[in-house]
Amino acid sequence: MIMKRYALLLLFAFASLQLLCFAADDDVVFYDSFEESFDGRWIVSDKDYYKGVWKHSKSEGHDDYGLLVSEMAKKYAIVKELDEAVNLKDGTTVLQFETRLQGGLECGGAYLKYLRPQDAGWKPREFDNESPYSIMFGPDKCGATNKVHFILKHKNPKSGEYIEHHLKYPPSVPSDKLTHVYTAILKPDNEVSILIDGEEKKKASFLSAEDFEPPLIPSKTIPDPDDKKPEDWDERAKIPDPDAVKPEDWDEDAPMEIEDEEAVKPEGWLDDEPEEIDDPEATKPEDWDDEEDGEWEAPKIENPKCEIAPGCGEWKRPMKRNPAYKGKWSPPLIDNPSYKGIWKPQEIPNPNYFELEKPDFDPIAAIGIEIWTMQDGILFDNILIAKNDKVAESYRETTWKPKFEVEKEKQKAEDEAADSARLAGFQRKVFDVLYKVADIPFLSKYKHQILDLIEHAETQPNLTIGVLVSIVVIILTIFFKVIFGGKKQPRVEKKPDVTETSNGEGSSGEKAEEAEKEEAAAAPRRRRRDN
Repeated sequence: MIMKRYALLLLFAFASLQLLCFAADDDVVFYDSFEESFDGRWIVSDKDYYKGVWKHSKSEGHDDYGLLVSEMAKKYAIVKELDEAVNLKDGTTVLQFETRLQGGLECGGAYLKYLRPQDAGWKPREFDNESPYSIMFGPDKCGATNKVHFILKHKNPKSGEYIEHHLKYPPSVPSDKLTHVYTAILKPDNEVSILIDGEEKKKASFLSAEDFEPPLIPSKTIPDPDDKKPEDWDERAKIPDPDAVKPEDWDEDAPMEIEDEEAVKPEGWLDDEPEEIDDPEATKPEDWDDEEDGEWEAPKIENPKCEIAPGCGEWKRPMKRNPAYKGKWSPPLIDNPSYKGIWKPQEIPNPNYFELEKPDFDPIAAIGIEIWTMQDGILFDNILIAKNDKVAESYRETTWKPKFEVEKEKQKAEDEAADSARLAGFQRKVFDVLYKVADIPFLSKYKHQILDLIEHAETQPNLTIGVLVSIVVIILTIFFKVIFGGKKQPRVEKKPDVTETSNGEGSSGEKAEEAEKEEAAAAPRRRRRDN
């Protein structure tokens, strides 16, 4: 009985899994992984100004293929017609694709255009920037532009004109060279969500004037174009007081600055010395021709006598602010009794107003890439149109995330290596400076101590800061001794008399000699600059 229950549960689970797989397959409207060449499936524009060459290429560091922008400073155009147009009015629609800016992106686009059905007779090879689209979506960066576009081309039901509605405050483009996946989810409740790498960066309502510019639904009222401002309309909030009178002691001609009468010429001022003199070391060039080049004059240099004196040349009293200065008089401002406010035309009903319960999306009949870029190395991959955001999520997990994790780890290792190289270069410069410090004459008494610290730090670079502090302490100690204490007499220890012993240890002189030999033997092993 228990075995039968398990069998039934397994059968039910298998059947559920099959249903999910079929549902997932049904939810995928279009998908291209570019594992096979795009030739014959995607059509390159024949228009003369699209000179950029598309290539079927592996993503750098992966075995995964994509559609590559291979040349810089070119225009590119390529299009893929769908087997069946995608209806955007029913249910959820997900637009998703990957891009990798292998050379970075300084100026160029990496967005897709989802084309609406074209006019009769249109051919894919005629695809260009004039080919009408329903949605434009993807990264674009150049100059002040740095955003992930989402543009809806919507037909005005009153005028029949197609108008571009731009998403306000779109997210910015990731600035690295990693693979990123861009997702736009169009929901049946009139919302759109923009995701980068699976994280929602922007949520907006198609029908909100706060989210799209211009709004899909126009304002109910507009300023009356025929309304004119009355001639007597006064927009001045403040006016000069007509009753104000200039004070009798107001001197408009008083200068802003006057000479400081209390100033006294500094003692030692050299009145007869010019600030600049002829360079005494300058000589007239041998090829100088007085007739053609004019009379030769030596270049000027600063007068060395002026460097040690308070100043040279004619002394003049400095200027100071004039306490009597008031400038031009003007009457104070008062509230304008005739003020009516800032005039604006009256509002009238907007003749082009209409109500809208849902956007009137045009279907997607083709996917096009039409860009101009200064960069090469832009790779497009895993272009997906689905009717279920869970399907799009599963594609991100299986196609994008493994690549991204590998690239992120590689980038992290490269950044750490670059940081280590910069730190090593900095430490090398620090050690070079420290060796020069050790050679300063007044530190000669402490030279070996400083060298020991430097050598210790070279074997353990993390001690560099500590060594710097130690050496600074040594220098400051010596400095304060010289300034405040003079030279301190070295302490003299009385040495005991040593006589020859029967055990053959030797005299103190022999021990000293042996110590000198040991020190001399150890010296070459040190990385010192004793010269």
